[in-house]
Amino acid sequence: MLSAARLSSCSRLPQSAATSAWVRGLATDSTTHADSLPPPPLRKQESTKPRSATAFNPRPRSTAYARAQALSSLPPSFGSNQLLPVADSTRALLEDIVGTFNAPIRYAFAYGSGVFEQAGYSTEKGVAGKEGGPMLDFIFAVSHADHWHSINMTQNPGHYPLHARAFGSSFVSKVQETGPGLWFNASVPIRGTTIKYGVVTVDTLCADLLNWRTLYLAGRMHKPIRIIKDDPRVRLTQQVNLTSAIRTALLTLPETFSQAELFTKIASISYSGDPRMLLPAENRAKVANIVSRQEEQFRELYWRLVRGLPGVQWDATSSHIRQDTSPSARSAHLRKLPAELLARVQTRSAGMGPPKEADEAAYWLRLAGDGRLPEIVNSEMASIVRYPATVQSLKGIVSAGLGKSMRYTAAKVGKWWKGRGSGSASSS
Repeated sequence: MLSAARLSSCSRLPQSAATSAWVRGLATDSTTHADSLPPPPLRKQESTKPRSATAFNPRPRSTAYARAQALSSLPPSFGSNQLLPVADSTRALLEDIVGTFNAPIRYAFAYGSGVFEQAGYSTEKGVAGKEGGPMLDFIFAVSHADHWHSINMTQNPGHYPLHARAFGSSFVSKVQETGPGLWFNASVPIRGTTIKYGVVTVDTLCADLLNWRTLYLAGRMHKPIRIIKDDPRVRLTQQVNLTSAIRTALLTLPETFSQAELFTKIASISYSGDPRMLLPAENRAKVANIVSRQEEQFRELYWRLVRGLPGVQWDATSSHIRQDTSPSARSAHLRKLPAELLARVQTRSAGMGPPKEADEAAYWLRLAGDGRLPEIVNSEMASIVRYPATVQSLKGIVSAGLGKSMRYTAAKVGKWWKGRGSGSASSS
C-alpha cells in the first residue's frame, strides 16, 4: 500500500533491479485496465532557437545545471488509473498547445470544464477555449523556474505583463515561489483558443502531493485531469496523493455511503477554506457539478485504490461502499495521513489522553476513536488551504497585471451570476 511515510521526500529514487521490485510492490492497482490508452510521452529536452534580445524581450541566460536524477521507468500497469481518456480531438488539441512551448516541460496536465464536462457547460455555450466556452487550463511542472521563464519570456513575451518582462525571469520565479509555488499566465491565445497555464517546479509539486504542504496542487489533482506529458516521479507521488485523499475521506464518512458521497468528499478537499468560495466568483454548487458529470472518471481514478485498502468493501457492480469504522481500522488510515495534515490533527488532540511516548498503540486508538475526529480533519484541511489559496489569489494581480486580472475576475463573476438560478458551474 502506498504511504507518504515510505516516501519522506521527493529526493532521488534508486534505480536498481531490487528497487524496481520494491516499486512494483507499492502498486495497489494490479489490473492493467488502460492497455488501449497510449500513455502520455515522457519528458524530453526540447530544442530552443536563439532569438533577438530587447530590453523587454531578453535573451535566455545560459544556465548550466546537472539534470536531476529521477526514476527512469515504472512497471507498465503502475498508475494506469491516472491515464483518463478524452475525445481524440481534445487530446490532439491539448498536445498541440503544449507542443508550442520551447521551454522544457517535464510534466503537464490539463484540467477543468474545458477538458472534462461539468454541469452548466454544454456545446451550446461554446467549444472549450473559444468565445463563450470555458478556458483551457494547464499546469506545467518544470525543473528550474528561472531558466524556464527566461526561455518562455523570449518565445512568448506577450504571455507576461509589462512589469514582469521589465524585471525579468528572476523576478517571476521569486514571485512564483510564494504561497503554493505557482505562476499563472491567464487569457493567453494559442492555436485559436484561450488558455491559462500555471508553472511550478517538480520539487514543489511532489512535496505537495506527498505531504499536502499547501493542498493547492494536491487538491487540484484529486479530481480528474488529463496528463499530456508524463514523468515517473510525479506519477509515483500522485498515486500517493490519490490514496491519501481516500484515507482522509474515509475518516470523515460513516460506515456505509455511496460512491457519489466519496467523490464529493474528495473533490471538496481543495475548496475547503478557499476564500474564493466566499466571494461571488465561484458557484456554491461547483463540487456537485463536477462530480455529477465526472463520476465515471472519478471511479476510474479511485476504484482500484479503494479496493486495495483494508477494511473497505466496494463491489465492481455496486455504487455503494462499506468500511470498518472501528478505532483499530480508523487508526490504520490516520497514521498514514500526509505529514502536514497528520501533524495538525495531532496538535489539536494534544493533552487529551496519554502521550504517544507512553503507549503508542493506545495513543493511535484514542485519536481514531475520538468522535470529533471527522470535524478535526475537516477543520485542519480548511486551515491548510486557506493561506496559500489567499496568497495565490493576490498573486494573480501581479502575474496577470491589473487590467487582465480585473477582466478575468469580471468574467468569473458574470458566470457566477448567470449560474445562480440554475446552479451552473464556473470554470476551474
